[in-house]
Amino acid sequence: MNKELQEKTGTQEPDAASVKKKRFGVIRKLKELWKNKKRRKWIVLAVIAVIMAVLALRSCGSKQAAVQTAYTEEPTAYRSITQTLSGSGTLQPANSYVVTTLKQGEILRADFEEGDTVTTDTVLYELDSSDVASNLEKAQLSLDQAQRSYEKAAYAQAPVAGVVASLNVRAGDNVQAGQTVATVRDNSTMTLKVPFASDDAAGFSVGQSAAVTLDNSFETLTGKVTMVSAADTVLTGNRIVRYVTISVSNPGGLTDTQAATATINNCGSSESTTLQYKAAVEVTASAGGTVSAINVKEGGKVSAGQAIVTFSSNAQNDQVQSASDNLRSAELTMKTTQDQMDDYTIKSPINGTIVDKQYKAGDRVESGKSMCTIYDLSYLELIMNIDELDISQVKVGQSVEITADAVEGKTFTGTITKVSVAGTTTNGTTSYPVTVRIDENESLWPGMNVDAKIVVSANDNALAIPVGAVERGNRVLITAASPSASNAMEDASAPEGYVYVKVETGVSDNDYIEITSGLQEGDTVAYIPATASSISSYDQMMRDEAAMSGPPGGGSGGGPGGSGGPSGGPQG
Repeated sequence: MNKELQEKTGTQEPDAASVKKKRFGVIRKLKELWKNKKRRKWIVLAVIAVIMAVLALRSCGSKQAAVQTAYTEEPTAYRSITQTLSGSGTLQPANSYVVTTLKQGEILRADFEEGDTVTTDTVLYELDSSDVASNLEKAQLSLDQAQRSYEKAAYAQAPVAGVVASLNVRAGDNVQAGQTVATVRDNSTMTLKVPFASDDAAGFSVGQSAAVTLDNSFETLTGKVTMVSAADTVLTGNRIVRYVTISVSNPGGLTDTQAATATINNCGSSESTTLQYKAAVEVTASAGGTVSAINVKEGGKVSAGQAIVTFSSNAQNDQVQSASDNLRSAELTMKTTQDQMDDYTIKSPINGTIVDKQYKAGDRVESGKSMCTIYDLSYLELIMNIDELDISQVKVGQSVEITADAVEGKTFTGTITKVSVAGTTTNGTTSYPVTVRIDENESLWPGMNVDAKIVVSANDNALAIPVGAVERGNRVLITAASPSASNAMEDASAPEGYVYVKVETGVSDNDYIEITSGLQEGDTVAYIPATASSISSYDQMMRDEAAMSGPPGGGSGGGPGGSGGPSGGPQG
């Protein structure tokens, strides 16, 4: 029959290959259209329009059947509603550190075990550093020598403690090596060296008390014998004597011009002599140079080694600069050697818990090897990936409910500490990492898989109705006897005994949604419970439409059907 028709009309039946070719051409054309984002949006809208038209025709064709549809009725009621976004992830420690070594050698000490708690700078390992210790000692000696050389060249220092009796130079003077720049006297103690009759002196001893009488004033001071000569000396008149040295504290007015006699064991000295300073030293410049500073005033007190005069290097004297360069070099060598020495003692960089130990005392380790791992378990962290449609609802500080299969029957609380703007795109969908901190981490371990719910918003006293009762356009079907029926929509046809009212919604969960405007307590809503498949299909359609028409992060807010939150789209 088909063959006869073809012969009469002059047409031929297409073969299977031709049909297949045309089919693939159509598919390829649709794929090209779908790749264009602007055209894709219109394609989705067109499909939705066709579906709506079909539903409208079906509704007109079976109006009588729709009227007879059985609705589920439920009164409005106040209840607690919490809207959440769900996710999952793996727990991580607050911080972790892998301890490595920069040196190689034998491990002499490793006084810790896995599970031990350590603090920052706790010594974990000590490596054999005998060779470096020897170099450190040599570096210290070189540094000390360079320091002395520099101080000798750059300063004129007091050789003893005392008083600056005189200053012989001023700032700006050019000084030659060996030139006297100051005189320092130690006048805290004066000494008196006087002769005693040899027979009397033979009975004196060091430390014995002596009375010193000053000439002219005849003031008597108490002193001590510090030395008794063992040799006899003959004075004029064939007097055979021995000299005895006596130390006496200077009350403040004694000088080296004051003469005095002494009495020991009621034996008086053969004659008087002048008191001497304990020390009186001329301070000279070890190298020539220009006086850049006078550090002590004349009459001022100085300690042993204190700089009295400071020299600067100049064209006539480069000894100061050379000594300074040598000192700097020695300091750098010392620091480098000290740093090398420190590398042989390995310390904990953080407070935490030892989770593994790779080496023990007696082992030999190569440089760069991982020796142990430390976890900071003061709190735990979880990284959740949140879809671009929901990320706008997530804020730092929001509460997160954590549950773990490994810890049954217990819920932990976390807090969002970071919302990253660096998203990751996979198959056209972008997600953003959100960091959650869990301080209440008893029974939780790093590496555990957990489920998390971000508390987006909550209302403990919300006027609520079932999620499925909110239809497209935020319409709600209520009984004609409800108090809010007086606000019925005029342009919306409703089944007999019911009216449509316009509402505004707030927070929602998987089952109920808050009504902020349009309904009141005492109203009765009517709806047809949606199947899970229809809800899922509607949600996916809305997500696809939003992904094409809005920028990333343009979440659906707090209404029903939001991605990751409660599903349950409006009834059509």
